[in-house]
Amino acid sequence: MDLHESGEMYLETILTLKNQNQYVRSIDVANALNYSKPSVSRAMKLLKESQLITIDKKGYIDFTSQGEKIASGVYARHVTLTDFLSYIGVDKELAENDACRIEHIISEETFQCIKEFMEKQS
Repeated sequence: MDLHESGEMYLETILTLKNQNQYVRSIDVANALNYSKPSVSRAMKLLKESQLITIDKKGYIDFTSQGEKIASGVYARHVTLTDFLSYIGVDKELAENDACRIEHIISEETFQCIKEFMEKQS
């Protein structure tokens, strides 16, 4: 499934919040991203319609297997790119911010080369 940058960002944020708190609601996502509640509600509706997340009666968000796969992939790209940028001398905070932008547009081929390079450095 081809997902826009914003959808990937929401999935990655849900994953990060789930790793911290176990339970995630739309308000948690809105607070984490500093987005309005209506914007996040619309995004959650779209992710649910795309069968990437489920939302239970209490408002707790969970991943479908496909949603978790996408979120994990985006997060892995983020970590690898942050590590790579830090390795080549970029300030940690700037590396984090740049990785957040790059992770959504980088080609799979380029990402794999960076990933292999970083694995050799370990």
